[in-house]
Amino acid sequence: MNAELPPVAPDVVAAAVESLTSRLRKKLDAAIESYAVTPVTADDGVVRIRCGEDTEVTLTPGPSGAVTDAGQAVCSCLLAPRCLHRAAVLGACPVAEADATAEPPAAVAGAEGDAVSAEGTAPEAATGQPTALAAPDPAEPTGLGATQVTTPAGPTDAQVAAAAALWAATAAVLAAGVPAAGAVPQAELLRAAHTARLAGLHRAEAAALRVVRGLRGARARQDGHRLADLVGNVRELLLTTTLLAAADPDPALVGTARRSYRPGGSLRVHGVCREPVIAATGYGGVVTHLVSDDGRWFSVADVKPGGPARARGAGTATVALGSGSLDHAQLGRGGLLVSGATLSPDGRLGSGKGVRATPVAGLSWTSGPLAALFARPLTQAVAERLTRTAGTDPDRSEQAVRELIGCDLVLVGAAGDQLLARELIPGRPDADGLLIRLTPANGHPDLAHTANFRRLASRPGLRLRVIGRLDPDRAATLRPLAVGPVPDTEATLRLPADWMGRADLGYDRLEGVHFPPPGALPPVEGLGDVPPDPLAEAPVWRLRRLVEVAVSGGRRAVAEPARAGDRNGNRAALCRSGFRTAADLATALTVEADRRTRDVFGRTAEADPDAYARAWLAAAVYLTSTERALIQATWVTGDSLT
Repeated sequence: MNAELPPVAPDVVAAAVESLTSRLRKKLDAAIESYAVTPVTADDGVVRIRCGEDTEVTLTPGPSGAVTDAGQAVCSCLLAPRCLHRAAVLGACPVAEADATAEPPAAVAGAEGDAVSAEGTAPEAATGQPTALAAPDPAEPTGLGATQVTTPAGPTDAQVAAAAALWAATAAVLAAGVPAAGAVPQAELLRAAHTARLAGLHRAEAAALRVVRGLRGARARQDGHRLADLVGNVRELLLTTTLLAAADPDPALVGTARRSYRPGGSLRVHGVCREPVIAATGYGGVVTHLVSDDGRWFSVADVKPGGPARARGAGTATVALGSGSLDHAQLGRGGLLVSGATLSPDGRLGSGKGVRATPVAGLSWTSGPLAALFARPLTQAVAERLTRTAGTDPDRSEQAVRELIGCDLVLVGAAGDQLLARELIPGRPDADGLLIRLTPANGHPDLAHTANFRRLASRPGLRLRVIGRLDPDRAATLRPLAVGPVPDTEATLRLPADWMGRADLGYDRLEGVHFPPPGALPPVEGLGDVPPDPLAEAPVWRLRRLVEVAVSGGRRAVAEPARAGDRNGNRAALCRSGFRTAADLATALTVEADRRTRDVFGRTAEADPDAYARAWLAAAVYLTSTERALIQATWVTGDSLT
């Protein structure tokens, strides 16, 4: 993928690949790799890329910045538009977001850069499917005084057909694996995603686009690629499409179209902390987290191209909201009174001509709505974020997991780059608290996280008030963003008055004067050995490896254990540990991967990708549920890690 090229709509890429002959399709992957590193020329909104001595492809993005029509991509060769140059350049472009290809909604005037969706949208417009009224009971009264009960209707025939097509395309990609999932299988998946969008299957379409981006990142070996993310996206796509193809009436499976900023009225928000952002794509900046008087979370983001250097400088950059008299450092310890606010679905505050923001005095973490962040036990707060059923919308689940958590802790030791701490429970000894791990939110050397962790690791017995984010993939782990002193104790931080009782671990550097003298820290009992990680020690890693190999290597790689007769003892190890279901699912997956049929002439026939995809999906769903249960268990009991 060439980041200098504009994003392209999925249907445009799919149509370009479909127009190629079989001979040109064999050369497509190599051409895409070549054009991904070819210099790009941009002039007055028109992007040009040279594809040889006398061939040039010209891209003219639309108002959204994306190529959404086939006529916006032109090649100068004689075979155009059914040429390899045009298809390869489009394949090297990033995949456009779904909202970039949709018609612009009715917007509220006055928002600069923030299109606000009009209110009063009918339910079927938001979910892509109509709602049906239940048939009235003859015994019930009808008329104005009667109560009508609404029940969600199942997906339409068009949605079922689109889901089935998307399942088939995903199953083919899964059987091929990352090495064989080149431009042609990706184009088939993009075509199915476009059909799903036309049918109103927003959740399935979004998952399909994430899978394509993950495949491209894996094949290009991008720094920001994670195999676990690709596995999760494939699982989400297969699970959603198989339920839709079975006419499951759950509206969450259909999803909702991405909404732009909407009116938020008047708000009074209080700064909590700042979080530096460094993305693998070269972006950098800061996100300042805010809380309203009623406890809702909001944020103000300033993320632009620039990488680590911009992330450092953005911490004191001016906030692009209202009069512009406040920077992010002041906002993180202050507050705003906002009128005419615009809000994104994930709580980001938009800036526009109609937005007015007045700075107000900030609150400490011990007063007002900020004190309520530390009032709940960790067990309750984490349980709300980790609870998720199979059909839950992944976007909402991700948003819930990323919501910040507040707690009071006492440091008890260090293990590698992690700190070990126990939750402070009022009226109970320190040893009764839940033992958790603290991991730096960002280990980049240009940020202050790692240096601050070294300082904190040298102060066992220190009491801390912490604001952080749950790590849903590790046992009882928090990633702190900011720390502050615990009230009514001397064994805590002593921060300057202008810090308003908090230190942003990514920006503020803790020094010796910020800590109490060594004699003020009470002794803590040593832990001896490092507490074990139940998730890492559980033998389900054998099933996890098989599920990941299926995505990264394809069907042939999964079939090897079946041919070897379980030489590594995976099934026996799982059965001995009590994970008999995992053993059965792993065996079923390997057997299905190695299944071969023959025609009447004895020739090997093409294996059924649907049966293999169903076996993989069963193993992946079980693995996710089991790992989530193991992680939840570490947050329940105080001695779960000892």
